Amino acid sequence: MPNTVGILSPGDMGHTVGDVLRQNGLRVVTSLEGRSPRTCEFAQKAGIVNLPTYQQLITEADLILSIMVPAQAVSAAQTVADTLQKVNTDLTYIDCNAIAPQTVRKIGETITTAGGNFVDASIIGPPPRTPGATRFYVSGPQINKFTELNQYGLDVRTLGDEIGLASAIKMCYASLTKGLTALCTELLTAAELLGVSDALADEFQLSQSTLYERMERGLPGMPTKAKRWIGEMEEISDTFANVGLTPNILTGAADIYRLVSSTHLADLSPEARDQFPTLGELITTLAGQIDRKNG
Repeated sequence: MPNTVGILSPGDMGHTVGDVLRQNGLRVVTSLEGRSPRTCEFAQKAGIVNLPTYQQLITEADLILSIMVPAQAVSAAQTVADTLQKVNTDLTYIDCNAIAPQTVRKIGETITTAGGNFVDASIIGPPPRTPGATRFYVSGPQINKFTELNQYGLDVRTLGDEIGLASAIKMCYASLTKGLTALCTELLTAAELLGVSDALADEFQLSQSTLYERMERGLPGMPTKAKRWIGEMEEISDTFANVGLTPNILTGAADIYRLVSSTHLADLSPEARDQFPTLGELITTLAGQIDRKNG
């Protein structure tokens, strides 16, 4: 059974996961070197112990959960692998990031070559503040190293002993949720630029009321996540291309999130809910950004 779990990095999702594990009796640690003040504040709030070096983190942790933006997943694993080669420890590294199966297999090779154990994992759902809202899917030959966390407040579900399965389900799931968000953002912006925004909203309320309510509820908070979602859409594109499908649908979604990221709304923090735009304000901002680009 694990006694100490390391979290890389205790950001929006990671610090909440760490808090759940700590509340259920585990010691949770991290290394905050180079992390933002916001991440440091999250770690302190969640009671996650900050260790001064990666080497100390890797020496003390039984498991390390990598929970970060996709673009950082490979470099973080390499840093851990480099440190693993310098210490004698039975560490299990669990990659929980939104990355393609082929990417996670490379990360697994990096960790196991350095002497560590590796588990492929993915997270579906929001940060686990409410029991039952968040699932951790896992795969690989050593999934028992992670399934023990079912006893410490997480909902861990197994998919088999093949590295890549857990990442694959995340890629397919997120292609719907975040891909649909990108499509809704694009079509509403197009309607604004084409002068039919009000008429389209009326039609959606008549014939697509559930979907339109989702747009009104979900899109205003999307800009705070747009920068992170660019890389996730690119990983999904690579996943689909790798099995012979077109990558273009999700590369287009990445382009929409780049557009959103170019506005001031992307600089808001997820905690600044009182500053979120309305749906109409978001679309007006994006249409204005397009007009300036085309001007």
